[in-house]
Amino acid sequence: MRGGFRHGAAGKWAFRRLGGDGMDQGTRILIADDHPLVRGALREAVAGAVSGADIVECGDLEQLTAALDKSDHADLVLLDLAMPGVRGFSGLLYLRAQHPDVPVVVVSGNEDREVIRRCIDFGAAGYVPKTTDIAGMRQAIRDILDGKTWTPPDVDLSTPADKDTADILRRLASLTPQQVRVLMMLSEGLLNKQIAYELTVSEATVKAHVSAILQKLDVDSRTQAVIAVSKIEGQWQGGKAKE
Repeated sequence: MRGGFRHGAAGKWAFRRLGGDGMDQGTRILIADDHPLVRGALREAVAGAVSGADIVECGDLEQLTAALDKSDHADLVLLDLAMPGVRGFSGLLYLRAQHPDVPVVVVSGNEDREVIRRCIDFGAAGYVPKTTDIAGMRQAIRDILDGKTWTPPDVDLSTPADKDTADILRRLASLTPQQVRVLMMLSEGLLNKQIAYELTVSEATVKAHVSAILQKLDVDSRTQAVIAVSKIEGQWQGGKAKE
């Protein structure tokens, strides 16, 4: 049965790839982490959780996006928050904008509860700390494939984010994939001509993206846009030492 995941009204992912015998059919899972040993451990967890899964390993965001772009389907992405091409929440933001139908599970060494909460707010289907044992990882993967949102049991998702943070999250989530990429580069201090070169577009196109970003974030300058992002990224940076 051809299928994948769908995002329902309740904000859950529903897995729809089961054969008549109840076995998983053609499930494709992408693992994105720059450490081969970690990818190996995640591959073992996935193989034990989903029989016969097609597992693709990627070492950076560029490889991951290329794998997603050239495939006719993907059922799940396991994403590290700290690898080449990813800065804090930027990789998650980009994937949710570029591939909204593909659920993303963050697998990270950062165990800060606010970071976990922000990832779920940004649309992650789950958050699995790298300290989770292999049995726990397998159970987490199964739960997510069953349509549940998985986080460590002591993470409280019931309390809403404060008003200012919720507003920034909402505005960031409204950006298009290309706008997310431009904002990531603005945060790195790149000039318009440098961004244009990296994205192989004209400077006029970059300026149009910047104008749209400022409007969506309700700010007046590039500096204010970067500051708005830093308010969210600061929570990531605060727990980064735990990576």
